[in-house]
Amino acid sequence: MRGMVLLYAVAALLRLWLMNSATLATAISSRVEVSTPLNSWLRVKEGVYLQSQGVAVYSGGVFHESPITLFLGGIFIRSWGWWVQVVFITCDLLTAFLLSRAAMAYANKLLGEQHTEAPRYAPDSRPLLLSAASLAGATKDVAAAYLLCPYTVLSCTALTTTTLHNLVLASLLLAMLKGRAVLFGALVALATYQAVYPVVLLVPGLIALYQYHADPYHHNCASAPPLPDSSKEVRSGALRPALQDHCVRILCRSLVSFVVTAALLLLVSAEIAGGWDFLEATYGFILSAPDLTPNIGLFWYFFTEMFEHFRLFFLAVFQLNAVIFQSIYPCHAPTHVTHPPMSRTYPCHAPFHVTHPPMSRTYPFLRQSFLVGCMLVASSVLGPIMYNQWIFSGAANANFYFAVTLAFNTAQIFLVTDLLFGHVKRQHLLYNGSSMTIEGKPARLTLE
Repeated sequence: MRGMVLLYAVAALLRLWLMNSATLATAISSRVEVSTPLNSWLRVKEGVYLQSQGVAVYSGGVFHESPITLFLGGIFIRSWGWWVQVVFITCDLLTAFLLSRAAMAYANKLLGEQHTEAPRYAPDSRPLLLSAASLAGATKDVAAAYLLCPYTVLSCTALTTTTLHNLVLASLLLAMLKGRAVLFGALVALATYQAVYPVVLLVPGLIALYQYHADPYHHNCASAPPLPDSSKEVRSGALRPALQDHCVRILCRSLVSFVVTAALLLLVSAEIAGGWDFLEATYGFILSAPDLTPNIGLFWYFFTEMFEHFRLFFLAVFQLNAVIFQSIYPCHAPTHVTHPPMSRTYPCHAPFHVTHPPMSRTYPFLRQSFLVGCMLVASSVLGPIMYNQWIFSGAANANFYFAVTLAFNTAQIFLVTDLLFGHVKRQHLLYNGSSMTIEGKPARLTLE
């Protein structure tokens, strides 16, 4: 307990020190790797100022966030002053706490599945089995990894609204793992309202909710229907009609919650903005990517070099990446959601783009961990250098900086596929054992 308190205290003091170091705070907030047109606090200040002068905020190309963000930003800027820093630090600490709670819920889920499936495991799979002690340590590591991650520290220091977005995503993940269908639907609507792309989390989330409420270990409430006589019936998917109907009702509640919350948010936004012009300036801006300012994504370079005639086609192809990555995991592990920044039009380092609960059990099966680590470190170091050489010194061109961003996004792809392969390989070894032979000869499982 003391260790966790010390961790949170160090994380808070580090962020507070960086925020109050004028030189560092200014340098960090001006970096394109941290601040984008969609999360910059400076743009929020400009939007609040324009609104105070009676200027239509969404008529120009300055402000592209939601009207509710503009409304809350106005309250913070006019009334809170220095305490805005405390708000952002508190949000970051709360995000880490929610992630640790989500990791704990996921650990309990893994232990429950292991207890149910243990009779079907191979005899030599004992070294792969999980223990409560090891998973308890992993839940603490989740909070430490988030609080001490340089990307999240820099994002909080720059007061980017991504810090608030991460809080919503962490809450969303915890609600999904706890089986809170109505809350999950509302949080997905809120996250989608903020950034559009989280809508793709709805499908894996609904699958995870269905599995949660179909699990016999989660039917302790009086409202749940009677369970099958054998857990084997649940594992085979042959649920009783009453239990199936109960799970379907849960999913319908989640969908209704999503639709109602989204509608309320849009209506409130229209009231704040005085019309529906904000839709084109926010969601239209995200989907059409008219601002080609360099960032760590891929959109800006391709659409700078591309003929206008092909823009619409390739824009649709690039936007499909957001759906493709979410179509990978639900078939195998719907609770392992991922949203790499490369699928966004205006990404930054800070988004909570890989929301995996404790994945330490897959570490022995990762094949690209060293390569991915080197690529992430190299791209994080070389990115600012190449950008300065291109923009300020004139000693390089756009190709240098794009090469770094391409390496960063490639590392994200390797990370996602490697984690998925590690999960699949571990599941295979649990049920089939580690001694694999083909026609009497030793064999090994490889990804092709």
